[in-house]
Amino acid sequence: MAQRIYKIVSSEAWSAALVNGAFAGAPIDEADGFIHLSTAGQVRETAARHFARQASLLLIAFDPEAFGSALRWEISRGGALFPHLYAPLDVALALSTDALPLDREGKHIFPPGIP
Repeated sequence: MAQRIYKIVSSEAWSAALVNGAFAGAPIDEADGFIHLSTAGQVRETAARHFARQASLLLIAFDPEAFGSALRWEISRGGALFPHLYAPLDVALALSTDALPLDREGKHIFPPGIP
């Protein structure tokens, strides 16, 4: 299977995106001018840093190849390359949608396959 990249988004925002056909981004995405995405190896830290103790979140998986030249790999946290999408996120490209429930300690529970 090809590498997947992920977007963490609120259930409410994703529901609105499904109606609109695209996700334009969260406020931080809009402020930065691109949609922040993460690899499987990055997404747990992204959740802990930017979505700590937030309930009603979804983990949406995408094939990076589907975004073509609108996807750029750029240096970010800790000097690592992160996927950044310079276009609205087409909801039809979602490969899977998983809930990110919280455990008793308030940490997100990820689906199998996320290291």
